[in-house]
Amino acid sequence: MTGEEAKKTIEDLIDKIDYFNNRYYQDSISEISDFEFDQLLKKLEELENQFPQYKYPYSPTLRVGGTITKSFNTVVHKNAMLSLSNTYSEEDLTEFDKRVAKGLEGQDYEYICELKFDGVAISLWYEDGILQRAVTRGDGTRGDDITSNAKTIKSIPLKLKNGHGMPREFEVRGEVFMTLSAFKNLNAEKERKGEAQLANPRNTTSGTLKMQDSSIVASRKLDCYLYYFQSEENVVSTHEEAINLIISAGFKVSPTYRKCQNIREVFAYIEEWEEKRFNLPLETDGIVIKVNSLDQQGQLGFTAKSPRWAIAYKYKAQSATTRLNGITFQVGRTGAITPVAELEPVLLAGTTVKRASLHNANEIERLGLKIGDFVIVEKGGEIIPKVTGVDIESRPDGLEDFKYIDTCPECGTPLIRKEGEAIHYCPNEESCPPQVLGRIEHFIQRKAMNIESLGPETIRGLLDHEKIKDMADLYTLTFDDLNGLEFKVYSEKKDDYSVRTLREKSARNIISSIEKSKQQPFQQLLFGLGIRYVGATVSEKLVEYYKDIRNLEKASFVELIEVPEIGERIAESLRLYFSDEKNIQLVERLIEYGLSTKSEESEENSGNNILKGKTFVISGVFEKVSRDDLKMLIKNNGGKVLSSISAKLDYLVAGDKMGPSKKEKAQKLNINTISEDDFLKMIDKND
Repeated sequence: MTGEEAKKTIEDLIDKIDYFNNRYYQDSISEISDFEFDQLLKKLEELENQFPQYKYPYSPTLRVGGTITKSFNTVVHKNAMLSLSNTYSEEDLTEFDKRVAKGLEGQDYEYICELKFDGVAISLWYEDGILQRAVTRGDGTRGDDITSNAKTIKSIPLKLKNGHGMPREFEVRGEVFMTLSAFKNLNAEKERKGEAQLANPRNTTSGTLKMQDSSIVASRKLDCYLYYFQSEENVVSTHEEAINLIISAGFKVSPTYRKCQNIREVFAYIEEWEEKRFNLPLETDGIVIKVNSLDQQGQLGFTAKSPRWAIAYKYKAQSATTRLNGITFQVGRTGAITPVAELEPVLLAGTTVKRASLHNANEIERLGLKIGDFVIVEKGGEIIPKVTGVDIESRPDGLEDFKYIDTCPECGTPLIRKEGEAIHYCPNEESCPPQVLGRIEHFIQRKAMNIESLGPETIRGLLDHEKIKDMADLYTLTFDDLNGLEFKVYSEKKDDYSVRTLREKSARNIISSIEKSKQQPFQQLLFGLGIRYVGATVSEKLVEYYKDIRNLEKASFVELIEVPEIGERIAESLRLYFSDEKNIQLVERLIEYGLSTKSEESEENSGNNILKGKTFVISGVFEKVSRDDLKMLIKNNGGKVLSSISAKLDYLVAGDKMGPSKKEKAQKLNINTISEDDFLKMIDKND
């Protein structure tokens, strides 16, 4: 393929992918399957790797992330991002309406009402239809440049549709958020890994946008609603026209906004959404009311802190008081004990709540809980309601202080609590039923061994019938072990279940899937072992460094912390795991059954391994080759890319606008600092 043919094919693929992406994220219509979409993206990525000069800044391949940002540059907003005045009362809204009427001196006016989403404000700047910069609100005057991370959000256009009356330069603002389902899945993943749960979607979104690795940002599936447009060119006269303009240009706007002719219609909108908002896929905490006319907004002006033409009405916190009937305890895959409040059922935020999170022993002690107390339950940004307080005045006489358990509720083993940690653990990894079940569930998941058709109930049935005791036993199963297997399917009540039977077709599918899983690469097996703090990314780095699981088994604590980006906590966890003879035996059995415990060096390495054993950090802006392409060239020639400067680094590839602290650190450590041209000469000499 010639360069011109590649250029044309790449541009056609970008247009096609953008079209399907827009249909899915804006119109909720899937015109092609996920597989077909992924094939288009894969083809585009392959062509961009072949012809890096045609990798455009608006390419859809940027949405998978991969950029490492060690620090976020501060950017001054062209127009200040002011906060809104807040109120919880309709009386205040009536006063606001009176002030608007007085400020407009008898003119007719109308409002636009929008739901106030509980996310993170963002400013997006476009030139010639291409996203140039994404900036957080910060202090309202200046914010952080998070462009690389924002490009991973699929509902933010990287390049706009042609036409639609958009000026050459403009700004749009909106709210980045994480849907409730995405947040729930993320916490479920963390629970499988034995990691601490995240508090709520809003805080998670904020933390995600400031992550240094944009590929992790991409994996968290953030979303964005836009609600504001500004340009030096006067292309619209009302806020409603501005919203319609950005919708037509391909921006995602929540369809919940409404034009209201007067304050009475505003009140009706507020009342309508007080309960209806709980059916939305994300958290909301109020309503924003804006004067519709941009000219009238200008007449009303601003105070030092907020606009006079807008106000936010906040719904009162969703809480209810109910009786605490008991406290039960759940045991996770890693043995972590989680206390759960068992409540007298109460209606809260549109759903009946029977259980609420209590987090840990410290929280129970802080609240001073006693069984029989009337407790305050809240459902704010959290998926699971939480107990936030006790109604002391309603406390019945004679209630006893609650004593936290000291043995595992599942196996009776005495609990342990590590110094500096709030969580209690059951140390009986070998035979505590929820831990055994959880480890096997983790092992078979898609990101690990990807054993399809094998669900939790079937695993529980195999354990109950003593067909398996651990994950290695899966590879000893036969068709006869599975065909006709009876297993219990539990309802919400632990003692209420039905019995199902595994049929012939399902049994054959499971055996086939188990056999197929032997082809999974080493890093997925390592992740599947469920070693505490060793997630998918850490597994990949360890495999890249050690190549063979036996090398990893023998690595000392000191050697492990020498591995780039492996800290003391991970190193300690690895040593603890491989110092246990039972775990060594488990690994040996997995090797015996044919699973991959060695890394496969790429046979498609397009370079000559001239950089083999050399490590690089890339920093700054480059003229000839993008940062992503530099990384690709390093890897293709046998080198490794690190994300931070340390004594283990060989070369710092320095571009324009590189931070002075990085250069200074490299000089102190006597690390070779080379230019873009120096690097290209290194590989050209042996090309």
